[in-house]
Amino acid sequence: MNAKKLLGKQFPRAVIPDLEILSVTENTRLTDANSLFVCIRGARVDGHTLASEAYVNGCRVFVAEHPLDLPNDAHVILTQNTRLALAQLACKFYGDPSKKLHVIGITGTKGKTTTAQLLAGLLNRCDIPCGYIGTNGIAYGAVRKPTTNTTPDAVTLQKTLADMAAGGMRTVCVEVSSQALMQYRVDGTRFSTVLFTNLSSDHVGPLEHPSFAHYRACKHRLFTDFGANNAIWNVDDATYADMQEGCSARRQITVSALTTGVDLIAKSILPVNTATAHGITFEMCRKKKLYSVHLPLIGRCNVSNALQSLAVAIEVMKIPPQQAIDALSHVQVDGRSEWISLPGGGAAVIDYAHNGESLRQILTALREYAPHRLLCLFGSVGERSQLRRRELGAVAASLADVCILTSDNPGHEPPEDIIDEIAQAFDGSETRYLKIPDRKEAITYALRMLGENDILLLAGKGHETYQLIGSEKQYFCEKEIVNDYIKETVIV
Repeated sequence: MNAKKLLGKQFPRAVIPDLEILSVTENTRLTDANSLFVCIRGARVDGHTLASEAYVNGCRVFVAEHPLDLPNDAHVILTQNTRLALAQLACKFYGDPSKKLHVIGITGTKGKTTTAQLLAGLLNRCDIPCGYIGTNGIAYGAVRKPTTNTTPDAVTLQKTLADMAAGGMRTVCVEVSSQALMQYRVDGTRFSTVLFTNLSSDHVGPLEHPSFAHYRACKHRLFTDFGANNAIWNVDDATYADMQEGCSARRQITVSALTTGVDLIAKSILPVNTATAHGITFEMCRKKKLYSVHLPLIGRCNVSNALQSLAVAIEVMKIPPQQAIDALSHVQVDGRSEWISLPGGGAAVIDYAHNGESLRQILTALREYAPHRLLCLFGSVGERSQLRRRELGAVAASLADVCILTSDNPGHEPPEDIIDEIAQAFDGSETRYLKIPDRKEAITYALRMLGENDILLLAGKGHETYQLIGSEKQYFCEKEIVNDYIKETVIV
């Protein structure tokens, strides 16, 4: 795309060279003579200080928030917010792909991944080609790619949407994180439908949000700033009314597992635990008609996620209710309450629960299956909120019979220090706990502890297939460790 066409409308007073732009990027390593480099201030690195590297690579067109010390043949276009500029430029560079798709944006503290994957799986099973972008990666058709963040950077997001449109997708489910909204990664994207799952205190700290009010305000943007036509609300969350204030959607659909007077209601929620099936059953009431629903996931929180997925399918996409329900019953979500039966009659459950409230929900749900003992193996990520560690410890100490404290993406922080902070929550508790920093060793030890009807929750990693140690991502897959243990046990 010619630089004048790409930049002219957004920067009408700028001097723009007559140059073909073949890439828009914030990464100097991806720059060349046909690149547009946008200088982004990051948490650790300021892209303005790296502009000279892009220049050496041949780049001559820059977007920055202040003048750059570059030779005279560099064209520097100034703006007040380069993050916003990057998002808008990426949209234009890739042909505004969100206008070619029904983009469904999902935000909330918990439930984004489960709701997005339930809905994407449901729509695909109903012959509505749907892509997915979120914590569990990028998926559409036969394509599977990992993502670094829940919501990718602006350039990756727009390229992915363009690829999905070109690949025949009609819809896409996007997990929209508070960080993405704060950093303008999704600006310029046209969301047709937006969903609110819930909101609780999390992601507040030096490298995240300065306060809960800031966190909430960033989430709120999805419902006020993007012009969505449809909004789906979980009214069981105490903050839903505040989040709904100022919502631009003409059509607003409500779901609940607790109250009446909403569009979709869940009743008679029961756990399922048989030799061939695990999950939840419930009755969904819509327009005074009842439908039986089976969900192959654990926990009442997932009823809300399922209801929101069904609301989009039935009320927005106009899929017949029974067809949507039948499709939903076959959808699995990687790393979300994944049940693995073990030799000897015990079970391991892999879940992404990594904050106090999500851990509380999954442990409470597992209690409904009446285990002989409930074991919980978990840690907490390094370089994040210490409050989260105390909450995790307090919840586990109150709901589990035995806890194994271990490592979980420690980064540059010593795992032993993180574990010691978690262990403080066990002071005065009768719950037995062990400290085993090596996570693989901890999992193997916990599996060997299990007897008949014991349940082991492996919390925090979920779908992830790595551990972040220092700056290095080392391959690590809990499901493989559990399955290898099963094979060894059966052979013995």
